[in-house]
Amino acid sequence: MDTTLPSSSPAARTGASLPAPAAGTNAAIGRPASRLTELDWLRVIAFGLLILYHSGMFYVSWDWHVKSPRLIPALEGWMLWLNPWRMSLLFVISGAATALMLGRPPARDGTEAPNAPVGAGLGRLLATRSRRLLLPLVFGMAVVVPPQSYLEVVEKLHYAGSYLDFLKLYFQAYHGFCRGDDCLTLPTWNHLWFLPYLWAYTAVVLLACLASRRWMTHPGWGQVVRGGRLLWVPWLLFAIARQHLLDRFPTTHDLTHDWYQHAVYGAMFVLGVVLFGSREDRHGAWEAARRWRWVALVGFIVVQLLSQGLTAGWQAAHGEHFSDWFLMAMRALNAGKQWLPIVAALGWGRQLLADRDSVLLRWLTVAVFPFYIVHQTATVIAGHLLAPLQLPLAVEATALVAITAAACLIGAELATRLPLLRPWMGLGPLKTARTKPSPTAVATAPGT
Repeated sequence: MDTTLPSSSPAARTGASLPAPAAGTNAAIGRPASRLTELDWLRVIAFGLLILYHSGMFYVSWDWHVKSPRLIPALEGWMLWLNPWRMSLLFVISGAATALMLGRPPARDGTEAPNAPVGAGLGRLLATRSRRLLLPLVFGMAVVVPPQSYLEVVEKLHYAGSYLDFLKLYFQAYHGFCRGDDCLTLPTWNHLWFLPYLWAYTAVVLLACLASRRWMTHPGWGQVVRGGRLLWVPWLLFAIARQHLLDRFPTTHDLTHDWYQHAVYGAMFVLGVVLFGSREDRHGAWEAARRWRWVALVGFIVVQLLSQGLTAGWQAAHGEHFSDWFLMAMRALNAGKQWLPIVAALGWGRQLLADRDSVLLRWLTVAVFPFYIVHQTATVIAGHLLAPLQLPLAVEATALVAITAAACLIGAELATRLPLLRPWMGLGPLKTARTKPSPTAVATAPGT
């Protein structure tokens, strides 16, 4: 039973090459390199938007695990502004963090740094990433996710068994919960699909680095960001993917048959690794995003409005049957909704959030991953229990978000305070969390 939603400087203006930043400096602001707090903030904001997005799924007409009997259609329009890029941003951030975890990058001339981690170092990094991603996945599938599936079959299929009865079927991989040909796959990872995808992309990148890390510093990457190309070259690549893969490989989130999403999310991850995964901004991507942040933001708004307008106009004139040429054109246009907001987010992040460290940020950087693990189960349970009460809709929606937030806080507190729980919630050893964060803190944050 698939319940997922288908998912201004002269040099910049003229296309002249940006000067290479001095080693150990922040190219965008010309001061010594420090912890990339912009990545920390963007990651926290992205996960926060994800939590709010899933709260909204309870109130829109799109298929989800449980649904409110009182829908709020106006929410759909706002959520469509987030849907094309909300997860892609997390993969870009995760790719950048993975590159930072690799240690000192090779020199810009392509030669290997003397102490570059190879072989055993890459193996240790993969082992660390596996613990941080796969242990929470196992814990989530065994403990956190089952209530979502149980309430889904209760609401959609009127299942009358107890939760314990359902758990027996869940762990037996029962496939009899069906509506026609649409069957619920058990056990399932539901919203935790991000974790196996991230692990797989990390493994592929580390294997490539095992051969050589020169691909990360090839000068051709710098040409991708020159003269505004950061805005349109990835856009073109995502347009081609939408045109040729979207129909053939609909979104499944099952890892092995999700090739369109792999083309998008895998590319986002690699772009994060190569373009945004160095403190010295070796390819100039951070500076390019900062310089073009207004163009990216306004361009995203224009593309979003134009896409909605053209689609509505076609439907008014021709109904729901879209011609092939119109679909190809719209897919090329809609690819801009996948990439332009990411450039805008990274550019504004560099402009406003660089070197904005705080006690709150350091706590959120740790807590946000437990938030992610528990939030959807909290929303599903809260929605299922609140709906029969028939509270005023505004009160119900506020209570839904408040209960979800409270559950996230409780989950984070338990995860950070209980040593036995920490690895299952994606956190490192307790003693590591209590030490002063190092300049590589963003790279070792759980879940990145």
